[in-house]
Formats: sequence, C-alpha cells, structure tokens
Amino acid sequence: MGVFVFLPLVLPLTAWPIARLAEQRLHPRVATRLLTGVAAVMALCSTVCLGLLMVVGTAQLPGNPLPDGWSDPEVREAVPYDGIAGRAAIPALLAVAALCARVLWRHTRVRRRAHRALAGLPGTRVAVLPDDEPYAYALPGRDRDGDRVVVTTALLSGLRPAERRALFAHERAHLAARHHRFLLLTQLAAHANPFLRPLRTAVSYTTERWADEEAARLVGDRRAVARAIGRAALVSRGTPVPTLAGLALPGPVPRRVAALLAPAPATPDWPSVFTAVGVAAWAAAAGTAVSALSSANSAVTMIVILHAATPL
Repeated sequence: MGVFVFLPLVLPLTAWPIARLAEQRLHPRVATRLLTGVAAVMALCSTVCLGLLMVVGTAQLPGNPLPDGWSDPEVREAVPYDGIAGRAAIPALLAVAALCARVLWRHTRVRRRAHRALAGLPGTRVAVLPDDEPYAYALPGRDRDGDRVVVTTALLSGLRPAERRALFAHERAHLAARHHRFLLLTQLAAHANPFLRPLRTAVSYTTERWADEEAARLVGDRRAVARAIGRAALVSRGTPVPTLAGLALPGPVPRRVAALLAPAPATPDWPSVFTAVGVAAWAAAAGTAVSALSSANSAVTMIVILHAATPL
C-alpha cells in the first residue's frame, strides 16, 4: 500500500474548484448530482482509509482482542508511520462515527417532531398553520403520498397570489426531487472529511436553485418566482425550529434572485473539457476515481495481509 493509503484523506481537496464553479456554470440539477456523488464517494473512501489505519493501530495496543499475527512487523510495514498514523486514526474514526450518528439522529428527530406537530391537521398535501411567524418548508413523508408543504398564514398574507403559486411550486420541487437526501448525504460527507465542507455548502445552494428553476418552469414566469423569493425573504425571519432543509446552509437570496432574472440555464449536460468548469469537473472526477481505486487497492491488500497473518 505504501503512502497511497493516505491519498483518500487529502484527495477531497481536488473537488474544491468544482464546488464554486458548479454553482455558477452548471445547471443546478447537474451540479447537485455531481457534487453529491463526489462528496459521497470521497467520504466513503476516506472512512475506509481511517478504518485500515485503525486496524493496524489497534492491533499493536496491549490487551486488544485481535489476533496476535495482526501486529506482526509484516503487517505494520504495509502502512508507513504505523505507530503514529495507526493510533491517530482510532480517535479520528470514532469522531467520524459520533458526528455522523449525531447528524442522522438529528435528522430523524426533526422529521418525527414535524410530523407529530401536524398530526391533528387534515391529511392534505398543504398544511397551513395559524402562526404569526412567517415560514415555509417541505416535509417529506415515508412515501411520496405522505409529502407535505408546510406554510404559515403570516407568510401567505405577505405574498400575492402569483407569488404564492411560485412558493408552493418551489416547495413541491424540493419534495419531488427528494432534495433532503442530497442535503443529508453531503452533511454526512462533510463530517466524515472536513475537506468536503465546501461541497456541502455548494449543494445547499444548488438544491435551492434547482427548486427555483422547477418553480419557474411550472409557473411560467421567472420574474414571479424571483419576486416571491425576495418578498418571502423580507417578511421571514427564519423558521422557529430546525427543519429538514435546515440541515444545510440556505442559498444566498440575492444570487438566487439574480439567477432568475437572467435567462434560463442551458440544457443540463456534462461540461466541455475546454472550459474552466469542465477542467474542474474532470479534475474532481479524476480525484474521486483515484480515491476509490486507492481505497480499494489498500483494502484488498490489507485483507490479504491480515488473512495471511491470521493463525489457523
């Protein structure tokens, strides 16, 4: 394996250029899927890397339950600086597991609390709450029939009819595309490897832009959607409790409005390599591929070595 075992830990740096360029140059749907895929694969590879390092570090600790052969010099030689890297990987992997478990627990808790809060209301696709706090969010159910758009009377009273239609179209677009899954994946990836945090921020913006474009397509008026976003931002002061969409940072409103006032983005397609965003996209894809290959090679090598060192 050699030093290649450490590559998945630092290769997420190759995805930084595409994070910002994807926001500006790619169609929001393509950008969301590309960035989420890159983040998920790189996070998995870096976690596998930490797991391999932890095996070597744990096998050398006194009183460990692992086979004695796993601490042989032949095993330790497979990982450079095994004495330092192996022991450092133990708390790092435990921290990753704890942080990801916290994200999943928070996601599940918020979702359950939101559904319990709506338990007494009619089972319609839109739940209007008599609340003086202006807010709206998309609440996914266990299946698509259980999806609901939650909005308060305070927000609806501050919007015109055309803007209300744009608001509902925007929230329904979040539900139809299952944007909460993209946000959750990138949130987990950012906790698995801090170098992936720019991708989480980018995906939180591109999902909003994706919903904006879908709303503009359904309403047929890009300016109406832009006005709805701007007016909702003026009258809203944020949701009273964390929502599923609140798992990530909200997209900047001025940039979203400016994008809607501009012509619609081009048809989604993979960017050409002869453009800046194309070079960044191919670099991110190459980094992801190298990370996956390095992790797979290291895992297979370590399994072979450990199998050979395991007493029969």
